[in-house]
Amino acid sequence: MTVKQLRAFVAVAKTRSFTEACDQLHLSQPALSVAIKNLEDALGGQLLARTTRTLALTPEGEAFYPTAQRLLADLDEAYEEMHNRFSLFRGKIAIASMPSFASNQLPAALKIFRERFPAINVMVHDVIAEDVVDMVRTGRVEVGVTFDPDDAGDLNFHPLFDDRFIAVIPTNHPLSAQSVVRWPDLLEDDFIILQRPSSVRLLVENKLESQGMTLNPQYETHQLATIGRMVATGLGVSVVPSLCLRQMEELGALCRPLEAPIVNRRVGILTRRRYPLSTGARELVDVLAHAF
Repeated sequence: MTVKQLRAFVAVAKTRSFTEACDQLHLSQPALSVAIKNLEDALGGQLLARTTRTLALTPEGEAFYPTAQRLLADLDEAYEEMHNRFSLFRGKIAIASMPSFASNQLPAALKIFRERFPAINVMVHDVIAEDVVDMVRTGRVEVGVTFDPDDAGDLNFHPLFDDRFIAVIPTNHPLSAQSVVRWPDLLEDDFIILQRPSSVRLLVENKLESQGMTLNPQYETHQLATIGRMVATGLGVSVVPSLCLRQMEELGALCRPLEAPIVNRRVGILTRRRYPLSTGARELVDVLAHAF
């Protein structure tokens, strides 16, 4: 049973005329007759009762008519839905992003995407870097933005930029007079850092270890915004990705370049290697890549 056969039967059943059905479908009468005959053969019996003067549906034809109409309606709806998706007239995309990017750089990129594709809905999951990798890997989101996962062979990583970590200090701190802050000076104060297993925490600890320094935090938290507020209140000092510079300043803290050693890490787009992206997700990746 083919779509052509179904359309032929529905046209004839609706018009009760082979001539009118041929005009509707732009088919010759022999082609229409063959389509109906092949459908009847496929179903196993007559659907139309034909005489020289009349054309009527058999009882089986009457029973099949609404089913054929429904099948064609569902097919037309499916065609329209897929056309809309491929044309980006409709759809939904899920993206996971580490909070430092989601709350600072991502909104500007999403605004560009929205202006181009206003009918595409975007769901943003702002989660820690490790969860971004997991959500992309398991297919819960198509696109992720995070630090380079290094050894993730099943994922594609498209670099966007290198992010250098900065010092975050209270406005009245002695180091505020310095244009650049050094790690040994920063570690003399009470230190605030993200809790494990944060990749930011692990990166900082590993970098300091390689330089013979040890991190002994007085405060640990899950959120970068909490770090900014705690520093602004005068509870201590911290380091964050430079992605968060504006956020830290809005919370009332000062930010300074950090060196001895410099800590940086590549930020990029994460997708699954063996799974093609939807049309909308490809466009979102393109917007992100051009925005940075």
